[in-house]
Amino acid sequence: MKHFAGKTLRWDWRDGVVELTMDREPANEIGTETLADLEKFAAALPALATETAACIISSARKEGFSAGADLRELYRAAEPLSQQERLAGVRQFLERIHAVLNAMDAAPFVTIAAVHGICFGGGFELALACDIIVADKMARFAFPELRLGLIPGFGGIPRLKRDLGNAFVRDLLLTGRSVNATRAHAVGLVAQLAAEGEALKIARSAAAQITKFDANTRAAAKKFIKPIPHDELRREIDLFCELFTRPAVMAALKKFAGSTDAMPYLP
Repeated sequence: MKHFAGKTLRWDWRDGVVELTMDREPANEIGTETLADLEKFAAALPALATETAACIISSARKEGFSAGADLRELYRAAEPLSQQERLAGVRQFLERIHAVLNAMDAAPFVTIAAVHGICFGGGFELALACDIIVADKMARFAFPELRLGLIPGFGGIPRLKRDLGNAFVRDLLLTGRSVNATRAHAVGLVAQLAAEGEALKIARSAAAQITKFDANTRAAAKKFIKPIPHDELRREIDLFCELFTRPAVMAALKKFAGSTDAMPYLP
């Protein structure tokens, strides 16, 4: 499937490059509809792989790449359920999103996240599943989950540990503070730093360069330098679910869901 238009995202294939564009109001929060569209993309990967050298993931929303998980939807769905039912629902969602991101991580073509604005929580975890992050100078990255009594749940900790030193990982995770694109570039999180509004242009240039190389060599190199930390990813799901059962988490989600702030996800 070379072309697709769903409720929350779309993709188009041209000349060996797939461009997946997220476009869900207000800031590409990842909920059940986005997950369903991402699962369609994951299902299309084997067919796309035979003719694809690179995939660019970007956002059409002015607010940024993605604000992360749809916490309001999570709270509304969990609130009327028993604790056992909540836990089952959360685990199922996490296992589904992990399956998608693992498939993207393992794709034989190169994936590039073109980031602008906010790239928080689950959105940050989506970017981390990509091989290369290109960010404009106004981009910001954060894991604000600790404010809710949780940890990142979409694979963020194992993938961040895979790519970066523990000092930066701990700083980002344990403080909940955001980092700007300049610092993210300095520590090696961001591969290329672009001028404001130019991330997608730079990502397209990188993708065009990637199309010039042998597909088998490219896939072998990616597999060798980017192993998927499956065991740690599974442990992350277990720890998230363990933390999610605490009453303090539902209280924090309730507060978030009731917030009238324009962007309550900001650290």
